[in-house]
Amino acid sequence: MAMSDGTKDMKSDASNTVPPAASVSEPSSESALRSFVTGVAKVGQGFTVPLRHVFRKKVTERYPKETLPLPPRSHIGRHLLNRHQENGLEKCIGCELCAWACPADAIYVQGAQNDPDKPISVGERFAETYEINYLRCIMCGLCVEACPTRALTLTSSYELAFESREDAVYTKERLLTPPPPVGTAPGTEVG
Repeated sequence: MAMSDGTKDMKSDASNTVPPAASVSEPSSESALRSFVTGVAKVGQGFTVPLRHVFRKKVTERYPKETLPLPPRSHIGRHLLNRHQENGLEKCIGCELCAWACPADAIYVQGAQNDPDKPISVGERFAETYEINYLRCIMCGLCVEACPTRALTLTSSYELAFESREDAVYTKERLLTPPPPVGTAPGTEVG
């Protein structure tokens, strides 16, 4: 800033000056060695988890060659329509409660009136059409809980594989037959 007599103000000039750069000294060999040892220690610490897992027992399952038995009360597999043991009639009365309870809309039931001369189920009605689409089913079990006659249950057969969309829709005839034991389903042969 210039004064009236043409001289510069010394205050503004002093504030604009840059301080001299601090001299950068070379790191000493001790600090370089210390930082190297610290880095190696951190890398070694990072490798402790992988090295610990190298010497653990392997938990790989050899499925489908070896199938482990499921817990006795596990019901995680496909559905089964049950029959009465005394007379062989179907337990399903075609009430459609399982279809209403299904959050994925995977079950289709069409009920019909039961013929008193040749009954299919014990009630007044029976399931004329019963289908479960396993591409939509989320295996939640709400359909089993909704069934008033325990006609629908979940089994322990969890091997479900389909080659087409049509194969994934289980009809009443397929649901009435019990599933094969785990490890014997078609397509699980090792070749």
